Order: sequence, then structure tokens, then C-alpha cells
Amino acid sequence: MTAPTLVFGWGNASRGDDALGPLFIERLRALALPGVECLDDYQLQPEHALDLIGRERVLFIDASLACAAPFEATTLAPQRDASFSSHAMSPAALLQAYVDVQGTAPPPATLLAIRGERFELGEPPSEAARLNLEAALRWALDFLR
Repeated sequence: MTAPTLVFGWGNASRGDDALGPLFIERLRALALPGVECLDDYQLQPEHALDLIGRERVLFIDASLACAAPFEATTLAPQRDASFSSHAMSPAALLQAYVDVQGTAPPPATLLAIRGERFELGEPPSEAARLNLEAALRWALDFLR
């Protein structure tokens, strides 16, 4: 049976604060919230559109240099963009892939962008990013209940 809510985080655990998505999923998965499935990957890919089938809502999680600290939550809509064919697919492009494959509107989706500061290869997540992660988790628990 498909859980009604999918929480999908992505990022590179070897690049400092880029690990925020997978770290968020690790923490949330440990809570085993009913009706919530957690998924993480290195990056979004067109095939992930299939993971949205049967969902009532989706929460995407990613690290960001562009958002305000500690995090920003944004409602998403399907959008065809250049990321569809790159190695860094956007959540909006993934929603558009869902529309293209399923022929129907995707489930309501939100992007939770967590502010990161350092994305250097081989670095651990920064202290600021860890604090932002805690704030984002508190927000997400309210959102998911």
C-alpha cells in the first residue's frame, strides 16, 4: 500500500551542507510517522515521477544557498525547465514529468529548502546547517501531522 504522504530528500552526503536532504530523511525515517514514506537519493531523476503515483501530497527536501535561514517552504507547480535533461532536475520539472507520464495533475507538493553555507567536497555539515535542519524538522512535523 502506498503511503499518502511522500517526503523526498536529496543531496550529496560527501559535500558538506548538501547532505541536509538525506540527513533530514534519516531523522524523519527514525520517527516512523504513520502515513508517511521517506525516500532519499543523490539527485532527482525523471524515474522518480513514478514515486508520486497514489500520493495525496509530497514534501521535497533540499539544501539551498539561495533561501533565507533557517529554511523556506514553497508550494510547487509543474513546470517544464532546462533541468529536465540535466543532472540536477528541479522538483517542478519532476512534477511536469509526472503530468507527462500520467496525464493527470500531480499531488500537491511543497519544497522545503534548508539553508546551507558550505558545500565543499569532503567537509561535514556546518554547525549553522545543523541548526537550520533542526528548525526545518520542527516545521515539517507540524506540516505532516
